[in-house]
Amino acid sequence: MSQKIIEKHLWILKMLKDQDRIFKNLYNDMGSDVVSSQKRGDWVNTKEIINKGREWIINEIKDSQLRGRGGAGFPTGLKWSFAPKEVGSRPHYLVINGDESEPGTCKDRDILRFEPHKLIEGCLIASYAVQAHVCYIYIRGEYFIDGQKLQAAIDEAYEKNLLGKNAANTGWNLDIYIHYGAGAYICGEETALLESIEGKKGQPRLKPPFPALIGLYGCPTIINNVETIAVVPTILRRGGKWFASLGREKNTGTKIFCISGNVNTPCNVEEEMNIPLKELIEVHAGGVIGGWDNLKAVIPGGSSMPLIPKDKCETLTMDFDSLMAEKSGLGTAGIVVINKDQDIIKCMARIARFYKHESCGQCTPCREGSGWMWRMLERMARGEASKDEIDMLGDVTKQIEGHTICAFGEGSSWPVQGLLRHFSDEIKKRNKFDPIVKKEKNIPYLVDQHLLDKNA
Repeated sequence: MSQKIIEKHLWILKMLKDQDRIFKNLYNDMGSDVVSSQKRGDWVNTKEIINKGREWIINEIKDSQLRGRGGAGFPTGLKWSFAPKEVGSRPHYLVINGDESEPGTCKDRDILRFEPHKLIEGCLIASYAVQAHVCYIYIRGEYFIDGQKLQAAIDEAYEKNLLGKNAANTGWNLDIYIHYGAGAYICGEETALLESIEGKKGQPRLKPPFPALIGLYGCPTIINNVETIAVVPTILRRGGKWFASLGREKNTGTKIFCISGNVNTPCNVEEEMNIPLKELIEVHAGGVIGGWDNLKAVIPGGSSMPLIPKDKCETLTMDFDSLMAEKSGLGTAGIVVINKDQDIIKCMARIARFYKHESCGQCTPCREGSGWMWRMLERMARGEASKDEIDMLGDVTKQIEGHTICAFGEGSSWPVQGLLRHFSDEIKKRNKFDPIVKKEKNIPYLVDQHLLDKNA
């Protein structure tokens, strides 16, 4: 038996057990209606969970070490505890972020389509924990049909008295509304999302004040990702310690991984945190096109995370801390595989183009810098840049990173930094012009030529 076959068998033995799987209808093998959902364990003992009280719910979520599944990975229980303990003159709101606009990520959509009742039940429990009687689910505009399926599930929940007054006989009143965005990437940022719900242009707000104190309509608001809320009921039914037993310390539980790019069978799969990246690609996604040796790099957490070269992918495990140690991040767990058949510089230029297009334009470093990065990368891909410009591009990323209202600046800079960190030799090999400006080349810049001429 070959080493590869032995490895595969060992991986299969270590895969997430079916009894620990939270999303049992991820591939639409069963129905998404309330009856089918109840057969899978949804809406079971919801009343008993809520009767245990807010403190118990929040502490159990803290014990589970659940971290937000939207990208930032902030501890969920801690976030809920930020909501004011008493409701004053201002009502509390729960907002669910379903604006899944990160390229490479498509997990929330499957939850909206195939597991809507997990999300709705999670909304009820989370709303009770943060004392909100109104919940908004913000869905990106392109997910209109998926939003309709969620609306059908919400209507069904109202008919069964699982929502509305005395929802699920818990004594708690809750109304859920769906709000469709217009398809802007920036509305995935929590404060821009709030602005969009309020009917304003989707631009981020300054923090502080944080939404937990002054959020939607100036009221205390807790914002969570779809996947984060959808796993809450199962955690509370099975216990925070069960969830914490999966994965590793501070990186616990299960996660839906989205695997796309140069793989034989792109897929979404729920797996245990801390799973080896190679296992995800080889076992679940059918391996790299052209074989593992044809792998060039992997973007591990959606397009905004720095890529990781092949040599580090051999032993890399998928969790927040492991990826941070490699100067990348888990993000949304949208894994994009890039093989040696691709032009890595051109790939990063395409990503930079996306971020240039999606910048809201509120912050000058981001508005101007995202365009600069894209244009410079396009020229590097064509072999028209000078050696000095590689360092200049790195300087541009540092001028954007950390100098904007929201994390979009980092999201646009990090992919470029990853390219420069691991593939600068490839850029240097293709771009050999020296010095930085040659008048005969007439290189187009945003500023006057003479300002960039070293001899001027």
